[in-house]
Amino acid sequence: MSRRALRRLRGEQRGQEPLGPGALQFGFRDDDDAEEEGPKPGPGGPRPRSPGKEGVRVNNRFELINIEDVEEGPVVNGEKSDGLRTEVVVSGSKRKSQSGSAEPRKDGESNVSGKLRKKKKKQKNKKSSAGETSENGLEDIDRILERIEDSSGSLHPSPPLLSSRKHVLYVEHRPRPRQRVYPKCTWLTTPKNTWPRYAKPGLSMRLLESKKGLSFFAFEHSEEYQQTQHKFLAAVESMEPNNIVVLLQTSPYHVDSLLQLSDACRFQDDQEMARDLVERALYSMECAFHPLFSLTSGTCRLDYRRPENRSFYLALYKQMSFLEKRGCPRTALEYCKLILSLEPDEDPLCMLLLVDHLALRARNYEYLIHLFQEWEAHRNLSQLPNFAFSVPLAYFLLSQQADLPEEELSSAREKASLLVRQALIMFPGVLMPLLECCSVRPDAAVTCHPFFGPSSEISQPPALSQLVSLYLGRSHFLWKEPSIMSWLEENVRAVLQAVDAGDPAVAECESRRKVLYQRAPRNIHRHVVLSEIKEAVAALPPEVTTQSVMGFDPLPPSDTIYSYTRPERLSPVSHGNTIALFFRSLLPSYSMEGERQEDGGAEGLDHNQGLNRLMLAVRDMMATFHFHDPEAPHEDHAEGDGEWD
Repeated sequence: MSRRALRRLRGEQRGQEPLGPGALQFGFRDDDDAEEEGPKPGPGGPRPRSPGKEGVRVNNRFELINIEDVEEGPVVNGEKSDGLRTEVVVSGSKRKSQSGSAEPRKDGESNVSGKLRKKKKKQKNKKSSAGETSENGLEDIDRILERIEDSSGSLHPSPPLLSSRKHVLYVEHRPRPRQRVYPKCTWLTTPKNTWPRYAKPGLSMRLLESKKGLSFFAFEHSEEYQQTQHKFLAAVESMEPNNIVVLLQTSPYHVDSLLQLSDACRFQDDQEMARDLVERALYSMECAFHPLFSLTSGTCRLDYRRPENRSFYLALYKQMSFLEKRGCPRTALEYCKLILSLEPDEDPLCMLLLVDHLALRARNYEYLIHLFQEWEAHRNLSQLPNFAFSVPLAYFLLSQQADLPEEELSSAREKASLLVRQALIMFPGVLMPLLECCSVRPDAAVTCHPFFGPSSEISQPPALSQLVSLYLGRSHFLWKEPSIMSWLEENVRAVLQAVDAGDPAVAECESRRKVLYQRAPRNIHRHVVLSEIKEAVAALPPEVTTQSVMGFDPLPPSDTIYSYTRPERLSPVSHGNTIALFFRSLLPSYSMEGERQEDGGAEGLDHNQGLNRLMLAVRDMMATFHFHDPEAPHEDHAEGDGEWD
């Protein structure tokens, strides 16, 4: 009598038997067994099966996960297949398909079992010949992965070794969960429910060319987006932030308007709104990415000379600044690496003046050291004051970690001392301002020495003074720890001994300073403007401070590549209306009836709103006027109140 018949006699249903050591096993039925059992006698028994069909009895359906797929085996979950393996591999060992205690097999089952065994052997031999399974039937995962790597390169792209230049620009990111509300997955920012519904504003990206392993892209503006850009420029020239607000009501994802309004909110101390606008601008640009554009590979380039690309640079920089202020230096460092990777040779925003600071704040000393080692040969990073002092500081902080071997700690300490002495000899004007920022009073031997005295700071070229002010205004607090100051004091005394001994490196560095720092390039000026560090901004040359600097495009390159031009505007001088010129001088957004309305200045507003505001201002001005009547009698003034003779 079969098991199924016994269950029927006991009134048990399938799946109710107690779980034991042999309960989680598979039982296979053949045609003879199905015919012997016959049809279902009543509602308490299992469902009848059609004659000729085979099935799998499973007490725990999750064990089906371990069954290897076969070609057309028996019926499993309603699907017909040709054959089914009778082995289940658990923990790398073979096991029979029945329970631990093998049951005696009936005579009618011999043929079917023999067929299954033959089919199993054929499949096993076939797989062994292809090299896809091991001797126990379990697939060799390592061998499969090796085969896939040999055929297609690698299963997943991984960052190259530290010695390659690509790894220095490789941007690390964390995987994000799937977003169910918004179908498009973004990496730079997460869309919010409070934002306007996204509609394509006409911004796109195209691939220009690919050469030498690099891909060059460019953002493009559609005709509709170009019209919005013209309205934005008119709104900026009106000097009225409300005009930009009106423009965003019709074009809520116009990037330059979002960035410009973000600056206005930041100046009014509304940091939350300023950050939200920048994130919305990043989301708008990320939705326009080309499918081949990668944020992390470090091989995608955007030419800063194209005005359409500059908005992406500025949005990333502003987002990076917000992240740093919020105490997220690790993420800010990745944004800095991303900006640097977009055009590392030209470095239009001069991110090399900032990457060392973020690496130290994020305590990623190894990355700063690797970057210095890789780029020093062709970029001369040691000629920048920030790298000259930050790299030895990174070595020193690395030598303070207790989890490293003693040999590495000693080597890092020696390297830190050597580099900081070279930095002090090359940039002696950094020491005294640094100690002053850290509220440290040096001893008389240092202050009275001519090498570190006031003359060293005064004799610096203007461009070098600007770099020093930028570094001290940003990173001076990193030197305030007592252990760092003690280490710095030791090396300052060693430098003074070398100067007194007539070290030839001192004279060589002095002549190099006079030659290298005559004039700062435009990207450094652009970086200083964006940094908003007071000491560095005060050191800008007159040719920069006297020109107007737009927040949405600070100091544009002289060799700008324009893809479209702005149409000519009607000049108010051409009208020859003196009254209109007077009104316009009082209120730039004023326009006379009959003049062409500037796009963005009057859209969505009352036509007479500018005139009404102007008339109110004129009334206030007229109320303060006092007319003097020359024929009116003069009143006698008290002594001391009269006019001068």
